[in-house]
Amino acid sequence: MRVVVQRSKEASVTVAGEVVGQIDHGLVLLVGVTHTDTEADVDFVAEKVAHLRIFEDEEGKMNRSVLETGGQILSISQFTLYGDCRKGRRPNFMAAARPDQAEPLYDRFNQRLREIGLHVETGRFGEMMEVRLLNHGPVTLIVES
Repeated sequence: MRVVVQRSKEASVTVAGEVVGQIDHGLVLLVGVTHTDTEADVDFVAEKVAHLRIFEDEEGKMNRSVLETGGQILSISQFTLYGDCRKGRRPNFMAAARPDQAEPLYDRFNQRLREIGLHVETGRFGEMMEVRLLNHGPVTLIVES
């Protein structure tokens, strides 16, 4: 599992002109699932993301998690995170899990974040989406299982 974590001041996702997910400050997560991922990978990455200390404390140091700041999550499925661009000019997506495997793991990931205590908004799995965010910092990290 591979998740691009972006700290944001605000973000939204739109499908066919309709806003389907929107948050104030928190994290935008671009979530990719590979064919070898399991529920254990999902749980590991959800715990890691929820507790990453990437928000400032009173001294301006990145010392607080999204949980501690009352932040929210905007989670977007993103199979292209497993695109292989090493050969040719067209990415190869063979490492990305098929939708019938990826969607249940993506749903479990979002549910696990909710169980941890986070407010989670999502896009729509498998749909063409427009994602808008105001990246704060900018802070962008990659978390992998």
